[in-house]
Amino acid sequence: MGLKGLIKIAFVFLWFGEVFGQTGCTDPLANNYNPEATQNDGSCTYDTTIVNPASSVSLDESMRETSGLIYWMNSLWTHNDSSDSNLYQINPANGHLLSSVALNYVENVDWEDIAQDESYVYLGDFGNNLHGNRTDLRIIRIEKATMLREVPQLDFINFSYVDQTDFTSQEVNNTDYDCEALIVYGDYLFLFTKEWVSNRTKLYKLPKTPGTYVAQLEDSYDVEGMITGAEIYEDIIVLSGYTNLVMPFLFLLYDFDEDDFFGGNKRKLELSLFLHQVEGIATSNGLNYYITNEQVAILGIDPQLHSLDLTPYLENSTLGLESPNVKNNLEIVPNPGTSKVEVMGLENNYPITFQIVDMMGQVLQKGELELQQPFIDISELSVGVYVLMFPKSNKQSQLLVKK
Repeated sequence: MGLKGLIKIAFVFLWFGEVFGQTGCTDPLANNYNPEATQNDGSCTYDTTIVNPASSVSLDESMRETSGLIYWMNSLWTHNDSSDSNLYQINPANGHLLSSVALNYVENVDWEDIAQDESYVYLGDFGNNLHGNRTDLRIIRIEKATMLREVPQLDFINFSYVDQTDFTSQEVNNTDYDCEALIVYGDYLFLFTKEWVSNRTKLYKLPKTPGTYVAQLEDSYDVEGMITGAEIYEDIIVLSGYTNLVMPFLFLLYDFDEDDFFGGNKRKLELSLFLHQVEGIATSNGLNYYITNEQVAILGIDPQLHSLDLTPYLENSTLGLESPNVKNNLEIVPNPGTSKVEVMGLENNYPITFQIVDMMGQVLQKGELELQQPFIDISELSVGVYVLMFPKSNKQSQLLVKK
């Protein structure tokens, strides 16, 4: 090959390098960080890391089988896995029960996780550890705007697994078709299975609209344990779970392309909560997380709410998250409200214009907040869920509930 041929090949390599970037470990916190890498290839490795909860508080006995968890309306919402058909609103600061929403007309066969998008709450009735042969797997979709009504509006997403062909009854906790983890990403729901036999997790995908579907298998990963919960914030996924010896852990998934969740960073964090059966997981800002554990009466372990600060592991340039102390502290009091509510946390931005928008995007009310008048009269609004927005600034929006 002549000189011209070699030059052409060199240019091709340079062009590919510019277009596709250099693959490798892009996380500065990893043992094998490559500062020249521009695309994460999922190869990052980390030392064993144990995380201690920032706080732990007991939950009310009514939530002894707490299973799923979301952060919504400045509160945490959880549910039991089979004992009743209520959603429980709890105070994130102290774990106190604030209210409950009864779904008594919907059977709780085995509710295992809860997720949300802007308009709906998705309740996963897909626990399947008893015999591994359920043919009635479903996700209950609840309209947020009706959540606090006497009869919330809901519908169903029914599904089966594309690769489950054997429905023979199994012994208890002896199936790889159990599921306890759910997220919403774009137009789809993604399920992470709890595999009692293989100690892996499979990732399934199905539409988030009502209907009957076959959940498609997207990927699988060896988590060396059982996944019990999932949370997504922007492009960060955190999975909760525990090993066969009930050693709780988290898996941080980030810096992935589209929905190739296991294609980027996969960092495992162990939790100093030995014998705690961790279940639900939720976050308020992508850095601070909450997890719950079920009651284990024989060991004297109460149902608990734990707070975790994952800032040291997630706050870096790859993720682009900001520490919560630089965000505004917007709060609406009371929320839910009936007549006049106070907007707190924006004092340094007054005067500031606001809009109240319904779930269909229609502006129902607008005005201006001032230092001496930080109140909004919502008495003319119908009962429901709205969004308080600040269109002329970059301040965060907040859900507002009229009861």
